[in-house]
Amino acid sequence: MREFDGLAAVVTGGASGIGLATARHLADRGARVASLDLRADDLPEGIDGFVADVTDDAAVRAAVTAAAERLGGIDILVNNAGIGAVGTVEDNPDDEWHRVFDVNVVGLVRVSRAALPYLRRSNHAAIVNTCSIAAHAGLPDRALYSATKGAVQALTAAMAADHLREGIRVCCVNPGTADTPWVRRLLDRAEDPEAELAALRARQPTGRLVSAEEVAHAIGYLASPLAGATTGTVLAVDGGMHGLRLRATP
Repeated sequence: MREFDGLAAVVTGGASGIGLATARHLADRGARVASLDLRADDLPEGIDGFVADVTDDAAVRAAVTAAAERLGGIDILVNNAGIGAVGTVEDNPDDEWHRVFDVNVVGLVRVSRAALPYLRRSNHAAIVNTCSIAAHAGLPDRALYSATKGAVQALTAAMAADHLREGIRVCCVNPGTADTPWVRRLLDRAEDPEAELAALRARQPTGRLVSAEEVAHAIGYLASPLAGATTGTVLAVDGGMHGLRLRATP
């Protein structure tokens, strides 16, 4: 018997990057999996796709309901959908601040509250939020993005406290710089993409980017019934960036 046999999981942003890696990982370990994303095509076999924009409450509720009907309920919710932003507090206009918060924070709220009635019926309910090292480490030119991820980390703790007595665990995973389509697009826009990639690698003590699959495995651990005593937890997947201070190589 596989770890997630008999369980149903919904992954937002499940059509690419960390979300797709997570959907595949959960499906490989026995879960029935639905992806909620802006597109529902080109998904691997075994992953059901539902179109939903997390900034549209009606669309979210309809997609979550349809996914629950297809899967026979919801036991696991992975709030992974998100967008990035580059700049200091001077660089992003008000409408971009509102847009990024609407996706990264309020979008998480919309999906969670739509899924909660189903999660309350589960015997193994878990919510895992994709956060970031930016929630607690000051990174240059990431003011807006960092503010949203700081909110996600605080919201994770609050949700864990609110829903503990309902049998719903809530945790978050904090990746370092991951090798995802969004990061690759940022590199493509850099004046010297190779130099920028080398700088991002060097920022993490392991000297490389985090893979989407490594983050997916961390999410799988937090979502697993085997982690039943783990809630309100922040799990770093950042190559040691959160705590290690290595000496420079002579």
